[in-house]
Amino acid sequence: MTITARLAELGVTLPDAPAPAANYVPFVQVGNTVYISGQISNGPDGLVTGKLGDTLDVSAGAAAAKLCAISLLAQVKAACGGDIERLVRVIKLTGFVNSTADFTDQPKVINGASDFLVDALGDAGRHSRSAVSAASLPLGVAVEIEGIFEIK
Repeated sequence: MTITARLAELGVTLPDAPAPAANYVPFVQVGNTVYISGQISNGPDGLVTGKLGDTLDVSAGAAAAKLCAISLLAQVKAACGGDIERLVRVIKLTGFVNSTADFTDQPKVINGASDFLVDALGDAGRHSRSAVSAASLPLGVAVEIEGIFEIK
């Protein structure tokens, strides 16, 4: 099954790749590796803001992380000239969770992105990962995730 068909089966349409908000590029390609800049929790209803362990629970954080993963795939599609089928695999994610000092479930939050990528890509979605806490994130968003991908 193609990536496009699997995304459709999951009810996901990739949005246009978000434009950078400052002095950086959204992705850099080196050989067959694409490095995607951090994607914030932003969806059709706008930014998902808040702090895990205070105003948001793990399930809300995981949903925010899924939105980040969708934006990551949108950036990969842009890096591939609009052809998401050139994606070979997810190599690594680094997830940042806007959380209180005593919140320790960052991995459960970033699972929202990891689980989605495996659902969408199968074994090609399995990746190495870091999940860390941040005292705050840009625009007060709940989650930001950057990624490294292999393309053909």
